[in-house]
Amino acid sequence: MEVYLGVDVGSVTTKFALVNGAGELVACNYLRTEGKPIVIIQQGLREIRGQVPSRGEIRGVCTTGSARYLAGVILGADVVKNEITTQAVATLHYVPDVRTIIEIGGQDSKLIMVRDGMVADFAMNTVCAAGTGSFLEQQASRLNIRIEDFGEHALRSKAPVRIDGRCTVFAESGMIHKQQMGYGTEDIAYGLCRALVRNYLNDVGMGQEMPSPIVFQGGVAFNEGIIRAFEESLNAEIIVPLYHEAMGAIGAALLVREEMSGNGKSTAFAGFEVSEVSYRSFSFECEVCVDHCEVARIFQNDRVVAYQGGRCDLWEGASRAQGDSI
Repeated sequence: MEVYLGVDVGSVTTKFALVNGAGELVACNYLRTEGKPIVIIQQGLREIRGQVPSRGEIRGVCTTGSARYLAGVILGADVVKNEITTQAVATLHYVPDVRTIIEIGGQDSKLIMVRDGMVADFAMNTVCAAGTGSFLEQQASRLNIRIEDFGEHALRSKAPVRIDGRCTVFAESGMIHKQQMGYGTEDIAYGLCRALVRNYLNDVGMGQEMPSPIVFQGGVAFNEGIIRAFEESLNAEIIVPLYHEAMGAIGAALLVREEMSGNGKSTAFAGFEVSEVSYRSFSFECEVCVDHCEVARIFQNDRVVAYQGGRCDLWEGASRAQGDSI
C-alpha cells in the first residue's frame, strides 16, 4: 500500500498524518512541540512508524507549519508548503462547499476565505497572542482550571462577564478584577471565550463578512465555549471537522499525494532511521538588519543541515547550509 506523510510543526504542537492512495486518513498523531522541534519530530516519526499499514510504503512527504523548512530537511520532504495552503486543502477535502475557514492554534490564528474551491483571501494575527490558544492556557492556569476542562466550565455560565481581550495584559488584569468582585469561575471562563472571539474577529477578521459554511479548526476548536461564542457572534452554525487539530498535516499529506502519485518520481524521504540520528544546535545573532534575530544553526555530526529562527526567510531552508561546517 502506498501512503503519504504530512507533518505540521508549529510553535506549540506538532502533527503527523498518513493518507493512503485514495486520500483516506490512515493515522494521525498530535504532540506538544515544547520548544524542541527536532526531538518532537523524531518522536512523532517513531510513533507514526508503528501506525503504517502492513506492507505500507511511504511514497511522499510534505512538511508545513512555522518549522516546515527544518522539518523538511530532517525528513527529506518532497514538498514544503505554507499553512494557508495545507489548511485549505484539508478543509476542502472534508467540506467541499466551505466558504470561511477559522483556524486558531497555540500562538497564531488564521482566516481563510474560499471561493469556488480556491483560496480567495486570507489573514493572520498580528504579534499579539490574545486571540490564540496560549492566551486561554494562561488564563486557565490563573483560574486553576485544566485547559481540557475550560470549555465545559464556560458552557455552565449563566451570566458571563465582559473582559477586555485586546491583549493578555488587559485580559489578566480584567479577570483578576472580576474575581475580586466575586464573579464565578464559569462566568469568567465564558467571558474569556467571548474576549478571544472578539479579538479574533477584530484583529484577524477585521470586521469582514464571513459567509457560511464556516469551518473552525485547530487545537482551540476542542473548546466548546469558543465554538458557542463564535456561533453567537456570527449568528451562524460552526462546523468542526473530526480531525480539526491535525488539518494542516492532513492537507500536507493530501498535497504530496497529488504531487507524487502516478508521476513515477521516487520520494526523497530520509527514512524512519532519522528518528535515531543525533542533532546539535548552536545559535548566533544575525546582523543583516536591525532586528538582530537569534538564529539556530542545526548540525548533524559536523555538518550544518539547516537554520531555524529569524523573522524573515533569509536563513530558512537547506540551501544556505550546503557546505557549511563547524
